[in-house]
Amino acid sequence: MTSTFETDPSVTSLIARRIRQDVQSMHAYAIQDSVGMVKLDAMENPHRLPPELQAELGARLGVLALNRYPDGRVNDLRRALAAHADMPQGFDIMLGNGSDELISLLAMACDVPTVPGQAKPAVLAPVPGFVMYAMSAALQGLDFIGVPLTTDFALDVPAMVHRIADQKPAIVYLAYPNNPTANLWDAGDMAQVIAAARTAGSIVAIDEAYQPFSSRTYLDVIRANPAENSHVLLMRTMSKFGLAGVRIGYMMGPAALVQQVDKLRPPYNISVLNYECALFALAHQDVFAAQAADIRAQRARLLATLGATPGLTVFESDANMILVRIEGEDADRAQKVFYGMKARGVLVKNVSKMHPLLAHCLRLTVGTAYENDQMITALQNSL
Repeated sequence: MTSTFETDPSVTSLIARRIRQDVQSMHAYAIQDSVGMVKLDAMENPHRLPPELQAELGARLGVLALNRYPDGRVNDLRRALAAHADMPQGFDIMLGNGSDELISLLAMACDVPTVPGQAKPAVLAPVPGFVMYAMSAALQGLDFIGVPLTTDFALDVPAMVHRIADQKPAIVYLAYPNNPTANLWDAGDMAQVIAAARTAGSIVAIDEAYQPFSSRTYLDVIRANPAENSHVLLMRTMSKFGLAGVRIGYMMGPAALVQQVDKLRPPYNISVLNYECALFALAHQDVFAAQAADIRAQRARLLATLGATPGLTVFESDANMILVRIEGEDADRAQKVFYGMKARGVLVKNVSKMHPLLAHCLRLTVGTAYENDQMITALQNSL
């Protein structure tokens, strides 16, 4: 959509005077047009509610007092999520409008004024990783320190420990599993990085967005060793649970620490529609657990089928996505395969330009059996 205001000199002048220079140089988060496509680019749960639950939820939402601000019912959701996650003793929980808001609020909470001669506060994370860690740091005036993974997408522990000790970042992010590589970090590697962050006085934020599909959760480590993890926050989202359109993220951690971040949360950030949808889903979590089980089974099928496909290197996954590398000599081979699949009606994510370690890679979301059949055919015919 275009506007005559785009070329208005007065608007251009206003932007130059009043919009931050770093914001002007940024690119907005791009969402691909997926109309008419098999949409396998955004790690969504592909399953919809069964018709009888659609009707039940519709009736429940229809009687809500939409003329009123959200009320204490949001605390019912906090308690329900704490029970669902089996939240450890001494923890508190806060809600965000998706995990993105929680990431932004955490950066805001750690954006302390700099003292002359003192380094600017920083956020540190392994890269390639979730783009919002770096974006939230930039928007809050924090430095971002990206520590490259090894060539097999493992944590580079010596490099991370060194950078943490040297830079003493305010926040260390560890996505578990990682996006877009879909792997879990080695438990021993995690322990070393988290211990280094504790020594440096850093907060560790472990992002378990893909927990419904993962074989492990760091909450088990926290429960077993609470004293060694008193600086750790754990984030999850209901997006991968099956409610990407509802926008509910939640963060758990030591109560005193969570309550400090919660001071920055906008009032009424969770709408009445959102929290009722989430409470409804948690009341029927057996349905969503069955959907997650189906996605895990489809993931195993895709890993086997794609792993036997000539011209592909397929990486192991503990999430609802699979990273593949297109083999060959063509420098633009990932882009060509991406467009080939798109021409065949299947939309995936081309991550080949995101980071040098992702050269020639595509990220494939695990869909339904039918969608995965379409994706396999489109991918094989596009190689």
